[in-house]
Amino acid sequence: MRIWAGAHAVDDFYQGLVPAAVPYFVLQRDFSYVQASGLALAATLGSALPQVPIGLLADRFRLRWMSPLGVGLAGVGAGMSGLTASYPLVFALLLTAGVGIAMFHPPAGRDARRAAGGSATAMSYFAAGGSVGFFVAPALVTPALDTFGMGATALFIPPAVLMGFVLLRHHHRTSAAPVTKARRQGQGQDRPGRFAALTAVEIVRSTISTGLNTFISLYWIRHLEASSGLGGLALTLELGGGVAGTLLGGRLADRIGMVRTVQIGNAAMLPALWLMLICDDAYAALPLALLVGLVSNLPFAVLVKLGQDYLPSRPGTAAGVTLGLAMSAGGLFMPLLGMVATHHGPRGALAVLATMPVLAMLLSAFLREPAEDGPVPAVDPPLIAG
Repeated sequence: MRIWAGAHAVDDFYQGLVPAAVPYFVLQRDFSYVQASGLALAATLGSALPQVPIGLLADRFRLRWMSPLGVGLAGVGAGMSGLTASYPLVFALLLTAGVGIAMFHPPAGRDARRAAGGSATAMSYFAAGGSVGFFVAPALVTPALDTFGMGATALFIPPAVLMGFVLLRHHHRTSAAPVTKARRQGQGQDRPGRFAALTAVEIVRSTISTGLNTFISLYWIRHLEASSGLGGLALTLELGGGVAGTLLGGRLADRIGMVRTVQIGNAAMLPALWLMLICDDAYAALPLALLVGLVSNLPFAVLVKLGQDYLPSRPGTAAGVTLGLAMSAGGLFMPLLGMVATHHGPRGALAVLATMPVLAMLLSAFLREPAEDGPVPAVDPPLIAG
């Protein structure tokens, strides 16, 4: 699990690199705001849309090379994007980086599930790795681009190539014997209805998380009249709380059950968000930003594992949806929140987000522990080597 958590951190580092680098394309490459938005869209579309078909392939074939190649493509695409002044080429490189990120998640989620052995705590390490990568990216990318210019994106290519090599070595060491027909017996039944409800919960949570990441700094600066540094600290605390919440959620799920952990996390978001909005002191509200990040991420790793338990015959597809498609879907609602913020300020946007946990709570009422619907398989479906 250490290897898979580290690989997830490296892969999702390049998801965090793109929003950190986009402002510099405007400042140093003279791209327009529309073009800058297009670059963010390229990375999002590249990482979200291919996840389901890649997941289907990962469930049908072993494809040991897919996750190492995905990490490598993510790093090379994002790293080379700063070396050119051609907008179409930058767009294509960031689209390639997004596709690389998409290639990693489904097979990595499938293999991490196998390594976790049914432990939600172990899966929380894998999920938290991605949160750490996204969290660390702006802290490393911003000073590098400030100091060395756009060409500094190339400094971040080697970690991706190295991690791709590490994953290939890991696959060779842990290659399993072919699955026989006898092992197919006892495979659990897919529960698409439960998985659909889980996906809906993920989309609501993704909208809340993306909205918080977008508006929390502006809320500190515009509404609480804090400095930009304090606004950045609020965002850092919220993201850091998310890493801690992901790890805590896995441990809770192993003790009290996955569905109960998801429901507690959804319910706890409501008071945490409103407490942060009620507090009008920029410094006193900082611990509340940490609390919001923590409770909003309690269900993160649990939903990934629960999705795979609902689709036991397609763990790669389930990981592609929960880690990729559903998590990216929240970005589709940002223009609507932007309209609210235009008329009512960042606090108005956060107030809308603070009501959305009610919807997540209602949707999570349709979730059930897999054991209540029937036995969860101990063996993943057979794979074809490739």
